[in-house]
Amino acid sequence: MADRLRDATSPYLLQHADNPVDWWPWSDEAFEQARRRDVPVLLSVGYSACHWCHVMAHESFEDDATAALVNEHLVPIKVDREERPDVDAVYMAATQALTGSGGWPMTVFLTPDKEPFYCGTYFPRDQFKRLVLAVAKAWRENRAAVGAQAGEIAQALAEGAAAASGERGPVTAELSAAAVAALARRYDSRFGGFGGAPKFPPSSVLEFLLRQAERTGEAQPLAMAAGTLESMARGGIYDQLGGGFARYSTDARWVVPHFEKMLYDNAQLARVYAHWWRRSDAGLARRVAERTCDFMLAELRTPQGGFAAALDADSGGVEGEFYVWTPDEIADVLPPGDAEYALTLFALTTAGTFEHGRSVLQLPADPADEARFERVRSALLAARSRRLRPGRDDKVVAAWNGLAIAALAEAGLLFSRPEYIEAAAGAADLVASVHLSNRRLARTSLAGVAGTSAGVLEDYACVAAGYLALAGVTGEGRWVRLAGELLDVAIERFSGTDGFYDTADDAEALIYRPAEAADGPTPSGTFALAGALLSYAALTGSARYRDAASAALAPLRQVADRYPQAAGWGLAVAEAFLAGPAEIAVVGPPEDEHTAALHRAALLASPPGAVLALGPGNGAADGIPLLEGRTLVNGRPAAYVCRDFACQMPVTTPDELLASLRPVQRLSCRHRLETCP
Repeated sequence: MADRLRDATSPYLLQHADNPVDWWPWSDEAFEQARRRDVPVLLSVGYSACHWCHVMAHESFEDDATAALVNEHLVPIKVDREERPDVDAVYMAATQALTGSGGWPMTVFLTPDKEPFYCGTYFPRDQFKRLVLAVAKAWRENRAAVGAQAGEIAQALAEGAAAASGERGPVTAELSAAAVAALARRYDSRFGGFGGAPKFPPSSVLEFLLRQAERTGEAQPLAMAAGTLESMARGGIYDQLGGGFARYSTDARWVVPHFEKMLYDNAQLARVYAHWWRRSDAGLARRVAERTCDFMLAELRTPQGGFAAALDADSGGVEGEFYVWTPDEIADVLPPGDAEYALTLFALTTAGTFEHGRSVLQLPADPADEARFERVRSALLAARSRRLRPGRDDKVVAAWNGLAIAALAEAGLLFSRPEYIEAAAGAADLVASVHLSNRRLARTSLAGVAGTSAGVLEDYACVAAGYLALAGVTGEGRWVRLAGELLDVAIERFSGTDGFYDTADDAEALIYRPAEAADGPTPSGTFALAGALLSYAALTGSARYRDAASAALAPLRQVADRYPQAAGWGLAVAEAFLAGPAEIAVVGPPEDEHTAALHRAALLASPPGAVLALGPGNGAADGIPLLEGRTLVNGRPAAYVCRDFACQMPVTTPDELLASLRPVQRLSCRHRLETCP
């Protein structure tokens, strides 16, 4: 049997390389093989940290008898959804349309022309074997009907995608207000979040609510954001010992998570908690933000300087084994007094909140004795470190590293943690040196080797946004230049008559070209691009990029009206659009304490979506037009604040800067960036 997955840059595919199933990677050769053999294709899509993907692999794909049926009747193709989000999006749309739901593992039967005719998710082994035989029989005996159904499904999916891309509308304050009202109707006032179980961290929605509260001064959006952030931070979805968040909660109270930890969740949540802290000064917010950043550095950073995609939910094939505790296990680690303290502090009971009397640690209230809390936490963390650790997907995903770069850069400046900024710069260097070639991004890399999958829109958008955030913190203009190159490619290669596609115009043709504006667990490519374009326009003074940002926001009304929880990042960008956004240039000698104080104050008090530039104060732009002509004031470090190319007089103290950033402050002049004082 050919070992076609042995050279994959996806750990998920490598996990299946030794299966008795004769897997193919997604390739033209696989579909040509199906034509030559005159058999259907089995498309199996999953990812490394997916619990039920592992279950189906152990039950079916590692079973010789099941594998023999698959190999006899089908051409099996294995796809990592994180490596090929375009393939995943197309066939997930088919799965949801045909079954009413979706998830992973995703199991789809295709014609050799890539058209789906039967879809599902996880199948137990006996059911899966019967399904394989039924599909094979239908293919032999009812080929015309199967082909006709597949063609109709493919046509309907393409037509549905085209129809969805055509609805557009302007960004207005009324749109944001309507979204807040819609979210309020779904808000869980008791436990936070929106709707019932399962609950996923609504990262983009929380960022929108924080920005909207700041722009308008309204209490309701801030209350929903703070209520959700506190509930998550106190629940089991947050790792109370090691920091970082699991992918989602299986219950409405955020108590029992699905234990896999994804880079994209933790990058977004670290940033949101940091933003909550800078507005509230809540100790909980800062602790969670910093420990989530610490988790990323300790658990996800790769030897090459990037950040790995995920940690598995399982340890030794048992979900959650690494994270849960019984009272007896606590007593084995801690002396009696501390053990009793820990049981109360972390809400452990003999009945347990998880399986077999074990509990996921929670933190219902902040500890009164911080020193004792840290002593107990450290002891339990050390004991846990001796357990069998979850597996790690070492694949570096460009878009998710862009999210991490932005979060770590900002947190490093806000919390005076230079190691975060250093880590952000390391990830930025890796993406630039390994993923970027001839202005085009590779979606993934593994061990410093770029994968073969082309970057999609979210890769260009999120990496560009990360580079812009890093430039604002470090003052290095090269990140702005690289961001501009990526955004130019996005405009040139991903735009269409009705907005932006998720794949480039020269990417592999699927049964239709995906263009999904709605957010998933990460910002959609379209809305992420809108944010990056708006920031770049503010830094450069370019109307072209601001117009492109407006075009990328055009689908927002349609998404927000239908499902505001899937419009969070678009709404957050719209808040920045409505707020200007503010353009803040801080100039002064790099090592000067007054420069540093102004710089931190700028980020601490920046209004929604503000952009930040840092320069030496000699008037040179260094690739950042916002710095052009910005000099010291009477020999002192200074900050310049502008909105829509209208600027205030420069200030030289943090207090003056904070005052100038208040929404009620009137602008003192209206000039282009090149001539504004």
